[in-house]
This record gives sequence, C-alpha cells and structure tokens, in this order.
Amino acid sequence: HRVIVPMEELDRAKEYTVFMRKVIDRKPYFPEFEDVLECTYEFQPVGLEKPVRAYHISDTHNWVEGPVTAAKAYGEIDFLIMNGDIPDHSGCIENCITIYKIASEVTGGRIPIVFARGNHDMRGLLAERFCELTPTDNGKSYYTFRIGNVWGMILDCGEDKVDKHEEYGGTICCHEFREKQTKFIEKVICRAEEEYLADNVKYRLVIAHNPFSMRIREPFDIENEIYSEWVRLISDNISPTAMISGHIHSLDIIKPHDKKDAYGQYKKNNSYRYGCFLCIGRATG
Repeated sequence: HRVIVPMEELDRAKEYTVFMRKVIDRKPYFPEFEDVLECTYEFQPVGLEKPVRAYHISDTHNWVEGPVTAAKAYGEIDFLIMNGDIPDHSGCIENCITIYKIASEVTGGRIPIVFARGNHDMRGLLAERFCELTPTDNGKSYYTFRIGNVWGMILDCGEDKVDKHEEYGGTICCHEFREKQTKFIEKVICRAEEEYLADNVKYRLVIAHNPFSMRIREPFDIENEIYSEWVRLISDNISPTAMISGHIHSLDIIKPHDKKDAYGQYKKNNSYRYGCFLCIGRATG
C-alpha cells in the first residue's frame, strides 16, 4: 500500500502511525480479518542549518547483512540513499523484499529514504510492477525531491545495453524512456525557482544508478547523444554539489578532466566548476 503524506506535516508531527489488519480469508462476501494492529514511529526531519550526513547503498544484489553492518558502522545519518540493484533481479517477490529488509534495519522507519531504480530491477516477472513496490512520483521512477536543505533529482537510465540486445529478449524499451527524461530535465530547469533555486536549498544532488557521465566500455557505451545532453543541461543550469551513482561495483571519485569523465561534467561557460561524481558499489563493511 502507498500512502502519501506532505513533508511539512511529517516534519511538524515528528512521528507517524501505521495501521495494519491481516486478512484471514478474502471472501467475496463477509471477508475475515484479524484485529487491527498499530505501530507508531518516531520521525527525524532533516534540518536547514546543520551539515547533512547521508549514507548511500547500491548494488547489494540480495545481500542484506553486509550493507546493514556497514551502514550501522558508519553511524547516525540524516537520510539514506538506495540507488538501484538492491535485489539481484525482479524475478520473485522475495528479492524485492530485500529493499525493505535493508531499509528497515538501517533506518528503523525514523529517517527519510531516497530511492532510485537500477537496471537489474527491470529484469524478471515483477519488473513491470516494480514501481508499485517502490517510491515514485505518480508512477514515474524519475523525479525531484526536497529533504531539509537538500534538493535532489532522481534519473533512471533503465537498462545498461541497447534495447535490442539479446539478453533482454525483446522486453526492453528504454530509448524512448530516456528521451522523456530529457524533457523532464528541461521542465525542472524551467521551474528552477521552485526547485534547486528555492529558498534554503544548500545542497543539490543528482542521483542515478547508472553513471551516465562516465566513459564505459562496450557494450555499455550507449546513448551518447542523450547522456551528453543530460550532462550539458545539468552542468550548465543546475550545477549540482555532487552526482551519485552505483552500477559499476567500485568506489571512485571522478573529477572534471578525469579519463572516465566522458562528457565534461560540470562544464559551464567554457570553464569547469569543481565537483565530483561519486560512483559507489557494493558495501563490504
């Protein structure tokens, strides 16, 4: 079930209550249920003044213990970023539940979570329903968010190879999906005063599972035209504090002019702004 609560209300209340009623028998007439259970959770808003501390998890591929142990060793955080491929694939509901196991252990339901879809999430029987099981903006897996003094934009690159690749068996149509996100980025820029230029925004994040600004070998070097346009729009207008990705199962900080900087990130007015592109893979504790 998905319940939408305005951020201002949740920040003000600093708590929320979940009600649950287990179904015994969903009969057409006179269905049977157990008694209603309820649980109240403390909620910790992200402040506007203090430095923000976040933790990023991606590419756990059904692994729960390691990422949870590493996150707890990292200490107290203001919010959690879950950046794709938390399940190894969407072929069964048990894999998808991995997302909730990690989220529950790390946050205890007390702090915000920012979620981005990964390419492995698009594989398997439940791939078409994945957005029903995870946070979206009215079903769209790309969106903007605001947490305290942090503004962010989630982008979804879809799969990591061309649509016609034999691995997908004709089940993928990501090119048009990416084209729609180009229009989405343009619309975000048009309403900049309500987005990344809004009052009290101190940090700007761009989060995507696939590091689309990075130079990647074949057969993963796809959508050069679209991805270069994304980087141009983002760097010339939004100038993010950082771009955060996963996917490649390694830890890198990629700065402008690095060999892996394929499209000239953060390039503005023929000069490069300081920035980093953080690619973080599987947590090891």
